[in-house]
Amino acid sequence: MLTYVGRRLAGGVLLVLIVVTLTFFVLHAFSGDIAASLSGKTATAAQIDVRRRQLGLDQPLFSQYWEWLSHAVRGDLGTSWTTSESVSDAIDVRLPVTLVLAVGATLISAVLGIAAGTWAAVRRGALDPVLQIFVVAGYAFPGFWLALVLSSFFAVKLGWFPATGYVPFTQSPGDWLSSIVLPVTALVLGVTATVAQQTRNATVQVLGTDYVRTLRSRGLTARRLLLVNVLRNAAPASLTTLSLSFIGLLSGTIVVENVFALPGLGSLANTATTSRDIPVVMGVMLIMVLLVVAVNIVLDLAQAWANPKVRI
Repeated sequence: MLTYVGRRLAGGVLLVLIVVTLTFFVLHAFSGDIAASLSGKTATAAQIDVRRRQLGLDQPLFSQYWEWLSHAVRGDLGTSWTTSESVSDAIDVRLPVTLVLAVGATLISAVLGIAAGTWAAVRRGALDPVLQIFVVAGYAFPGFWLALVLSSFFAVKLGWFPATGYVPFTQSPGDWLSSIVLPVTALVLGVTATVAQQTRNATVQVLGTDYVRTLRSRGLTARRLLLVNVLRNAAPASLTTLSLSFIGLLSGTIVVENVFALPGLGSLANTATTSRDIPVVMGVMLIMVLLVVAVNIVLDLAQAWANPKVRI
C-alpha cells in the first residue's frame, strides 16, 4: 500500500509541474506586450520599458519561469501586477468560497448519487425510467442556466435566499448557509445524475455475479450483502466518476460564482485573465491543480482500499 501511495504522490507532483509549466509559457506566448497593456494607452516607450524592467519581463522567458517556480515552491506566489496585492493573500481570502462550493457539491452529489443509484439497482422496475430521465436532465441543463433559474425564482421572486453575495461562516452560520444553498444546488444536479447512473450500472453488474448468489444461498441478509459486499465492489465506478466530476465542478464554480457574485477563485481568475495579471493567473492555476491532484489521490486511495487489485 505504501508503494502505491508513493507512486500516486510522485505522479501528482509530476502532473502539477507539467501543468504549471505549460500554463506559464502559453500565457506569455499569447498575452502580447504585457508591459504596454499594463502601462496604459498614453504611456510613452520609455515608460513602457521601465514597466517592463520592473516586472522582470526584460529577462529571458526561462529565467522568468525559474524565478517564479523557485519562489512558488517556497509558498511565495508573487505580487499582483495590477493591484500590488500579495497573490497568496488574495487566494487565501477567496479559496474558502471555492472550496465550500466544489467540495460541498462533491459530497452532496456522492451521497445523493450513490443512494439513488443503489436504490434503482436494487428496486429496478419503474425506478429505472425515472433515473434515466433524471440523468438526461442532469446532462441537458448546464450549471449556469440552472444557476440563473434558481436565482430568478428562489431569490428574486420568492426572496427565500440572497441573490448575490457570500457571508463567512464565522460571521453568521445561518447567513453563510443561506448564501451557498443556491450555488451548491446549481452544481449538484449534473454530478448527482452522473454518479447515480454509474452506481446503478455497477451495482446491477455486481448483483449478477456468482459470488453474490453464493452469499445469498448461505443465508446472508440482504442489507449486509448490499452494504458490505456489493457496494464495496461497485464503489470504483462511483469514485472514478466523482474524481472526474470534481474537475468539472472547479470549472463550473467560475460561472456560478459570477452568477451569484461570489468572491471566489473563479472571479479572481476571470479578472486576472482579462487584465493579463500573470502572477495571479499562475497562482490560481497552481491552487486549482493542487486541489484536483489532492482530491484524485484521496479517491484513488479509497479505490485501493475498496478493491486491492487497483494497487497492482
